[in-house]
Amino acid sequence: MMENMIDMKHVSWRRQGIEILHNLNWQVTKGENWAVLGLNGAGKTTLLNMVNGYIWPTTGEVSVLGNKFGHTDIHQLRKSIGWVSSSLGERVNGRHFAEDIVVSGKFASIGLVFAEPEAEDFERARELMALLRVDYTYGQHYEKCSQGEKQKILIARGLMANPDLLILDEPTNGLDFIAREELLQTIEQIGKGEKAPTIIFVTHHIEEILPIFSHTLLLENGTVFAKGTRQDVLTSDYMSRLYKRDIQVDWRSNRAWMTLQD
Repeated sequence: MMENMIDMKHVSWRRQGIEILHNLNWQVTKGENWAVLGLNGAGKTTLLNMVNGYIWPTTGEVSVLGNKFGHTDIHQLRKSIGWVSSSLGERVNGRHFAEDIVVSGKFASIGLVFAEPEAEDFERARELMALLRVDYTYGQHYEKCSQGEKQKILIARGLMANPDLLILDEPTNGLDFIAREELLQTIEQIGKGEKAPTIIFVTHHIEEILPIFSHTLLLENGTVFAKGTRQDVLTSDYMSRLYKRDIQVDWRSNRAWMTLQD
């Protein structure tokens, strides 16, 4: 039997009487990497918050890494999940050294104020920073790093605890074209690595959905609009219906690109 990394069954979530997620069913199997796409307000961030155990379903069942919500220690579960988001970056103290930010991922903290790292933790941080090609920022204050360097440092932090699940929430936000493509190459390298974590990648841009992402989930108004393999979901028909415009999807270099036709 295939192991589900994420298993959501008939999940709904309400806040102040408003249903944000509605009867959502989604399974991520070990060996799959998923991209999540949707308009603003589609429920992407809410979905990620639920995977991380920051919110619980109003109705339905959620299991992450084989741990069923209501029967597991959420704080322990989070140590097996690496999460990179723009909101995380905003909470980083810019005076911290780059390597301290990376090492703090082992302790599920942001920075080392209350942690007691060991020498091998910094060796591991240097290895991860080299993997992401930002080892030259070792010893540098985080605030002195470029936006692209900051994103790679946060991804290194997300990998520090050897997570089984790595969630990348719009990691290319604010990057120019070159920095974006370099970051995407790094993400692809991570996905192809031995003992690579399952990756969930949230984006607004279908051309960022690399070949390593075997599947794609489309969200609309808090429910599943479409889900399946990348090639089956990233089509002109689905994109036109999701965005309610006439959209043409073309494939170049094994990546999908959208063009507005009307």
